[in-house]
Amino acid sequence: MRVLLVLGAALLSLGAAPVPVPVPAPLPARMADTGGGSQLITAEAARTGATTGTLTWWDRRGGRWVKAGSAPARFGAQGLVEGARRRQGTNTTPTGLYRLPYAFGVRARPAGTRFPYVRVTERSWWCQDNDSRAYNRRVEGLPRDCRATEAEHLVSYGTQYAHALVIGFNYDRPVRGRGAGIFLHVNGRGATAGCVSVPADAMRAVLAWADPARRPHIAVGTRSGPTAITRY
Repeated sequence: MRVLLVLGAALLSLGAAPVPVPVPAPLPARMADTGGGSQLITAEAARTGATTGTLTWWDRRGGRWVKAGSAPARFGAQGLVEGARRRQGTNTTPTGLYRLPYAFGVRARPAGTRFPYVRVTERSWWCQDNDSRAYNRRVEGLPRDCRATEAEHLVSYGTQYAHALVIGFNYDRPVRGRGAGIFLHVNGRGATAGCVSVPADAMRAVLAWADPARRPHIAVGTRSGPTAITRY
């Protein structure tokens, strides 16, 4: 009799419906803020000391966030740091939620790009001189108050700046010493000096996808902790 009871219990357990595993909500749905638009880019690292992670671009459709694409990403050689505490020259990528002012590149505008796109010339520089009125701005022709040693000659970075999006970190009201020239751009040989970089085909895909009318932002952060991407 006991054998029959055990056999019956085993058969019942085999026939029981599996317990469903909860599916986590898409990353943007778990964030504190996404910028108010219907497109979003997330750049997530495992921890602040990481130099690699994942870039994902998302669409909001029918009230839900849907992944449009993803690619491996690289961050600063010294990892990531809270944007409000970042210091210039530290090779750290600032975390936070930022708008994307415009795109630029050494090469021609990729097919399908809708963002305002500036073609880099021999006269194009990004001023990082804290004493210059052009601090954290692209300039055509280097101003007298911006030292060449404190600026990037954009055309010199033909691989990384083949195509790029300006990340609006410290951009609207620049704080001197916090940092300048933070972009989403094409991979170089390794970790960045503070930017976010992706493979060339992913950069072109992002530019073909991004629609300024849908107000895309980029959120940069870690999987957990004080710089968790969900905080932004």
